[in-house]
Amino acid sequence: MSSSVSARGLALAYGDTVALEESDFRFPAAAVTVLIGPNGSGKSSVLAAVAGLLLPESGRLRVLGGDPKQMRKRVAFVPQSTKVNDVLPVTVREVVGMGRYASLGLMRPFGDRDRRVVQAALERLDLTELAGRHLWELSGGQRQRVFVAQGLVQERDLLLLDEPTTGLDLPSAQVIDDVIAAEREAGRAVAVTTHDFGEARRADHVILLANRVVAEGNPDDVFTPSNLATAYGLEVSDLVDHVDDAAHQPAQTRHRHIEYPPI
Repeated sequence: MSSSVSARGLALAYGDTVALEESDFRFPAAAVTVLIGPNGSGKSSVLAAVAGLLLPESGRLRVLGGDPKQMRKRVAFVPQSTKVNDVLPVTVREVVGMGRYASLGLMRPFGDRDRRVVQAALERLDLTELAGRHLWELSGGQRQRVFVAQGLVQERDLLLLDEPTTGLDLPSAQVIDDVIAAEREAGRAVAVTTHDFGEARRADHVILLANRVVAEGNPDDVFTPSNLATAYGLEVSDLVDHVDDAAHQPAQTRHRHIEYPPI
């Protein structure tokens, strides 16, 4: 099976703070990969490295067959906390449209196709009726859908989403889940970070992190008592009580997830 991302002996750090010890992992092509682990386990750092925003300390990282920095134009990255100044007079449509500038360049005017791509993303994320509103008028879930739409309009081969559904209301989370499934069905690779075991169990490929790769592969093979105890430092019975807190409710009670067909 081909890979959209492959790492060998990859180590990541922020100054003296180690984010990821030397590890091997892969993201399969045309599949949904979930990265899961405790807070501070390196999930967001891995996505930043794949997006070409964090240089490896050591090891080898290949993204879509090339160097991450050289592949930036083929990767869309939606960070966990996208910062936008609330006082800026920008509408939802304008924020989504900003995603097109990554390909167009700031000086090139929008064409008919650009407008069609933006409109399609607004429709997919159920934002059409909100297109003329300003970000400060939106709920947290609506904002998150705006930033996912901004990622979609870039039309990239690899979509990286950092905790896209954490703490969202049911409708917003379901819309984002549907988009992830549709991207996968269209033959694109998607990587998602989460704390939600229900979400992770429905992925094609799982990477369990604890500042290193504890295990990766099929969810059933990854989520063994031994692996979970290693990653979380808890007995499995305690793990269930501690991981699914108010901010990371289990998928079964928070919203319906898509069952992805076998790859």
